[in-house]
Amino acid sequence: MAKYYTHNEPFELECGYVLPELTIAYDTYGEMNADRSNVVWVCHALTANSDVADWWPHTVEEGCFLDPAKYFTVCANFLGSHYGTTGPLSINPATGEPYYGDFPLVTVRDMVRCHQLLARHLGIEQVELLIGSSIGGFQCLEWSVMQPEFARKAAYIATTPRTKPWASAFNESQRMAIESDPTYGECSAEAGLNGMAIARSIALLSYRGGMAYDKTQEDENPDEASFQRRVLSYQRYQGEKLRRRFNAYSYYRLSQAVDSHNLGRERGRVEDVLKQIRAKSLVVAITSDILFPPSDHDILVENIPDVRYHLIDSDFGHDGFLVEHRQLNDIILNFLSE
Repeated sequence: MAKYYTHNEPFELECGYVLPELTIAYDTYGEMNADRSNVVWVCHALTANSDVADWWPHTVEEGCFLDPAKYFTVCANFLGSHYGTTGPLSINPATGEPYYGDFPLVTVRDMVRCHQLLARHLGIEQVELLIGSSIGGFQCLEWSVMQPEFARKAAYIATTPRTKPWASAFNESQRMAIESDPTYGECSAEAGLNGMAIARSIALLSYRGGMAYDKTQEDENPDEASFQRRVLSYQRYQGEKLRRRFNAYSYYRLSQAVDSHNLGRERGRVEDVLKQIRAKSLVVAITSDILFPPSDHDILVENIPDVRYHLIDSDFGHDGFLVEHRQLNDIILNFLSE
């Protein structure tokens, strides 16, 4: 069950816009021990929420790396999302109406600064493990640089220190799909949802890649010509599933936040910035990830001072961090036991 923290002071975003107040939704699992040495902080991926057990299979379980009998796990819904933290459907105190498309641009650094507010509220000065995948990994990298002593250990999974043009191209195509929906721009929570469904079908191509599609979506009789192929209904199903649970204004802004990610922005060379990380670090890549391929992780491994690297063998692309939970669990447990 999500909890809520309200920050009743103005919060200035990197873009210069000032949010009059801030609400942060978060979930916790387990109990914090007396010396507060068993805290794990999870940073979630793009359309996930603060309920880790809901979206990360077989992690918040006995014997797993988020075992609630052993660890006190915190996950906060990030800024701009659709799941409780201040975002496009929140009420703008200045107008008394939801922000909708007027919600300002946010960056990954803005998201981390929100997490830091919550950590202070919870009395958490340091965590045993800071962990995240994809944009969750973006947040972990930013946090490791912004507050080097916060995490004793940090795990960066299927992620990158800078969003490259390849990933941004997918995001722009998705935004074009949302913009093509004639309802997008209306002051309604339902605006742009059909366009967002198309956007999600585009995103799935980058999340899974060819091997995963060919492995899971082949027709029963591949030698028979058909206009009703299995994969067609899969694409529509995935788009509809997100349409029913998310918001197009949030999706649009979050894709822009992904594009904004650059650990070296206003800091210098990314390589030099990575050398500032003090956490004992774990980098995990996935063999078939086409969004953030293994080669994107080389810069992390070569420049973070105290680092170890694992490559998960999977046909499921970027989504391998969700699918290959057994491999990932073994890797994280071994890392925690060091």
